[in-house]
Amino acid sequence: MHDLRTIRDDPEKFDAALAARGVGQAASRLLALDEKRRDITTRLQQAQGRRNEASKAIGSAMREGDTETADALKAEVADIKEEMPQVEAREREIGAALSNELASLPNLPAIGVPHGEDEGDNEEIARWGSPRDFAFSPREHADIGPALGMEFETGAAMSGARFTFLRGDMARLHRALAQFMLDRQTQDNGYTECNPPLLVRDEALFGTGQLPKFADDLYRAGEDHWLIPTAEVSLTNSVRDQIVSDLSQPIRLTALTPCFRSEAGAAGRDTRGFIRQHQFEKVELVSICRPEDAGAEHDHMVASAEGILQALDLPYRKVLLCTGDMGFTAKKTFDLEVWLPGQNAYREISSISWCGDFQARRMNARYRPEDGGKKTAFVHTLNGSGLAVGRTLVAVLENGQQEDGSVVVPPVLSSYMGGREKLVPHG
Repeated sequence: MHDLRTIRDDPEKFDAALAARGVGQAASRLLALDEKRRDITTRLQQAQGRRNEASKAIGSAMREGDTETADALKAEVADIKEEMPQVEAREREIGAALSNELASLPNLPAIGVPHGEDEGDNEEIARWGSPRDFAFSPREHADIGPALGMEFETGAAMSGARFTFLRGDMARLHRALAQFMLDRQTQDNGYTECNPPLLVRDEALFGTGQLPKFADDLYRAGEDHWLIPTAEVSLTNSVRDQIVSDLSQPIRLTALTPCFRSEAGAAGRDTRGFIRQHQFEKVELVSICRPEDAGAEHDHMVASAEGILQALDLPYRKVLLCTGDMGFTAKKTFDLEVWLPGQNAYREISSISWCGDFQARRMNARYRPEDGGKKTAFVHTLNGSGLAVGRTLVAVLENGQQEDGSVVVPPVLSSYMGGREKLVPHG
């Protein structure tokens, strides 16, 4: 959500920032609605003041025996009372229209974010690791997986397309990855593990920006709840409608949860394999901090995700997203893209975003600055994957594959796998 005061202060700058996100001018429309709302509010306040003033005057006129004046004042008060509900309804109508307009607009890009239309305009920042030289033609995970317990047909038979059934050592490797990620984030990177709800109400999804714009990407569960598309929703909303008393240190939260997405906007993309599923697991990272800490916190979150890839010895690159490729709530986003030899390409495995106070305004999440004053300020929020478990499993399979169809388990996972060093095809 945007601050109307900043739009009033520099509407041209606001429209220019929206244009970088591919959105048409909106400042004049927003300010016209704001002016109407403020005019109506002033009119209401004046009517309420006059009603109170006239009501007091009625008592004075009655005590003085001036019935004519008292009757005139009573008539005036009656007219005001009759008119006010209509004016109040109009105020609510204009306020709702203004809120809806503001809620439909994406966050503004931070300074330094490259302008562009799509992923082709993103900027590569760095690479880590060297893709392995194979003595054979590497295969995609969808070809390796079935013999190791990745059962696409079993999942599809019970649930439809984009659902997968993992069995045996494949399921254990998936669990091992998730547990390893959680341990690293909590023990080394300062995140507090949480076990949040998987069902949330409308206001939670509004707070983090999925509603109302992206309802088609979500799964509804009854009339009052939705399945979370990411634990970002639950973790970030943990400070909804709160004033955080002490934010001298960032609040870092992590959770391993199932995530549910309809993938309505991804028709025809990654229909084969385990990359784009309707149900998947992810270790989510969320940070709530002061504005002055957000830059360093963004770097810390990126490094926390990178550390997982490095520990697993998975080559990757870091990419700064352009204005046209960032998510709706983001001011600045780094993507980590892992190397998949079967596809001969880097593919996204984590997206780490600084949202500024955009989500905080939608959630009314504030903190009290340390100067001791009564004034509060909106927190800044950040979120990212640390990591997407299924995509990491895909990367482990493709990078660790052997010519005989087996897959080498990364050494850091050995203790989580009961000492197993390889996944071997079953007969």
